[in-house]
Amino acid sequence: MAKITMGMTTWTEHPVLIHNEQRPVTLNEYAQHFPTVEVDTFFYALPQMSTIQNWLAAVPEDFTFIIKAHQGMTLHRRHQDKGELATLFEQYRRTIAPLVAAGQLKTVLFQFPPYFDASVADIEYLKLVRTWMGQLPVAVELRNSSWYQPGVVDSLISYCRDLKFTLVAADEPHDTVTSVPFKLVTTNPDLVLLRLHGRNKEGWANQDKSWRKTRTLYRYSEKELAAFAQAIRALNPTPKEICVVFNNNSAKDAAPNALQLQKMMGIHFSGLAPRSPEQLDLF
Repeated sequence: MAKITMGMTTWTEHPVLIHNEQRPVTLNEYAQHFPTVEVDTFFYALPQMSTIQNWLAAVPEDFTFIIKAHQGMTLHRRHQDKGELATLFEQYRRTIAPLVAAGQLKTVLFQFPPYFDASVADIEYLKLVRTWMGQLPVAVELRNSSWYQPGVVDSLISYCRDLKFTLVAADEPHDTVTSVPFKLVTTNPDLVLLRLHGRNKEGWANQDKSWRKTRTLYRYSEKELAAFAQAIRALNPTPKEICVVFNNNSAKDAAPNALQLQKMMGIHFSGLAPRSPEQLDLF
């Protein structure tokens, strides 16, 4: 059986971990309960190395980070100059060097925009990503349904295996024109990654100013979590690690759902930060 880890997107917004106190959760408090976290800071701007060093100082040596690729690297701006892109990748790799050196980078998440499709140009771009990222671990989340059409998806899986990419299994409302199916498959022998966004169909399609508050407004039921547990246990071939990231946090449901799935699967996380005295009676 693969090692199973769980975490959430960001560490600040999970009050259940601190007795529901209404304040930001610190990274160390988060690391007392979960062994990994997804950080989207890099998507908007590359942080200072000192910021990353502070993160590393706040967590135990077994704690790992899933970090997003910069939006320039995921072509959220089309028609960028290839030379400028190569420079951006080089800057990115220099920035994350402390995480790599500490052995605490789980993967770099390339969450591509919905218009990144199964065209020749975008297929070729994935090969460039591998070239520019070198041997660093890469996970790709594709949000255009063209990648999952019959006759295409099998080639996609083989392509990801050739490039040693983790193909993210994304759970979201699956019956909309802006969603992709949940496809749990091992394309990287080191890591399988599930990202659970919730199934709020109305919120997913929301295009107004409130979209951030409604897109991931969803709490998974026990039945839905049990289905994830079953799919994880049945996954074949088995990778070294299966990581589940909960992103359904518009109403602070991510941590409660993660704790529920952890209990359901009987998983004990090792290498956590020592519990603060006030946290010892929390669970």
